Amino acid sequence: MKSIYTLVLSMSVSAMISGLSAEVEFPPVLREGEGSVIKSQQIFDLAKKPTRSCHASTIEETPGGLVAAWFGGSHEKHKDVGIRVSRHLDGKWSAPVEVVNGVQSSSKRYPCWNPVLFQPKDGPLLLFYKVGPSPSTWWGMLTTSNDHGKTWSWPTKLGEHEAIGHLLGPVKNKPIQLPDGAIVCPSSSELDVKLGNDKWRVHFEITRDLGKTWEVIGPINDGIEFDAIQPSILTHKNGDFQILCRSRQNVVTQAWSKDQGKTWSEMTASNLPNPSAGTDAVTLADGRHLMVYNHTTRNTRIPGRRMLNVSISKNGKDWKPVVTLERTPKSENPDRSVEYSYPAVIQTKDGMIHITYTYHREGIKHVILDPAKL
Repeated sequence: MKSIYTLVLSMSVSAMISGLSAEVEFPPVLREGEGSVIKSQQIFDLAKKPTRSCHASTIEETPGGLVAAWFGGSHEKHKDVGIRVSRHLDGKWSAPVEVVNGVQSSSKRYPCWNPVLFQPKDGPLLLFYKVGPSPSTWWGMLTTSNDHGKTWSWPTKLGEHEAIGHLLGPVKNKPIQLPDGAIVCPSSSELDVKLGNDKWRVHFEITRDLGKTWEVIGPINDGIEFDAIQPSILTHKNGDFQILCRSRQNVVTQAWSKDQGKTWSEMTASNLPNPSAGTDAVTLADGRHLMVYNHTTRNTRIPGRRMLNVSISKNGKDWKPVVTLERTPKSENPDRSVEYSYPAVIQTKDGMIHITYTYHREGIKHVILDPAKL
């Protein structure tokens, strides 16, 4: 049972977010060619969608172009869910191809979850993903590509670590690579109340040999004051790291590191709301920080995952909404299937910002923003 202090904290955070949401003036939803929105398109035709459902996309730039991936199948948690990949070729996305699945034997298959693409400075394109019955029992897998996502290696299991159990790699959002080559994967664990524990905790998994061996830092929070998962890593000009996380306390949480992720501050609330939905963030080449997220809670006027936003910050603390990617109030469409969620964001070498996200669990949308117009 959570302490009275934690309940009071949760009430205080909810009150803060309710007040903030009431004061924010959101930009109008922009379409392709308007303002900073250079391109906005579905990766595949919804009339010819390859699977009934899809979710949790990831995007990465390779020397051969952009590559995107997501999980798709009958529905989340169904054993037929695998990881599909599409490549951006000659200005168009290729037909999605399932590259890995959760088949264990001729009689056993588990669903796949949360792929994360990452292109190291040297080495093949990495595709991390999870396999297992649920987030409380899944384990991390890795497959690699030497031809920019066209073909993939036989997948391998990441292994286990005494601090966290199954290694997962980056749980939802992209890693960062340090100057010494170490790849820092932002990760987290979701324990199951049915197993006697429902805490969400953030940790980091670090590999210096492209996933062969691992060290673990954390967990950095106890899951009591804040149940937090799915961190994104920002890098500041003074060398500090910052993470932004999804939480169950109606707020995006944050923590800071002054030693390149070896130790972390206490987790605190940011000034952004969160309806317990995935976010992603990136530090831009000009030093600004950009976040893609749902500027909602489950109790705001536009609740949950019905609005998807982009905010900018110069210091990682004060955020300003600059783009509304999607917004559908219940008054416009009460259908519970309305959902814009689980964004992934990168900045490519040409300076453009690329975002992918779940579109009603039926499609994966790709948006290109010009940072000079933000």
